[in-house]
Amino acid sequence: MSFNGAVAFYSVFHIPREEHPELFRRVYDWLQSGGYLLCTLTGFGEEAYTEDDFFGVTMYWSNYGLEDYKEILTRVGFNILETTMIGHGYTEPHHVPTENHPLVLAQKPSAGRRTA
Repeated sequence: MSFNGAVAFYSVFHIPREEHPELFRRVYDWLQSGGYLLCTLTGFGEEAYTEDDFFGVTMYWSNYGLEDYKEILTRVGFNILETTMIGHGYTEPHHVPTENHPLVLAQKPSAGRRTA
């Protein structure tokens, strides 16, 4: 089975970062030639941590920085088409500080295979 595109908003950094290269490799393999990946990532790296009360639940984070993610995506075989910033999207009454995340659009080349 293959797909024309995959979207991952505010999700990748909730799994162990050591698994991120394999995750992106698998997404790459699932995409058809010329397929797109649109994902939010993080601008800075952090070791794994948990927050006990993230909107009422325990939440896990583990992430690399944006430049590391670009390197991982490129090594997997993606072409980075665009990177911009996007807000977190929380609305009142949460009153959380403004937080921006990199939004990355990447594409699997139309022909050929990754080299690494």
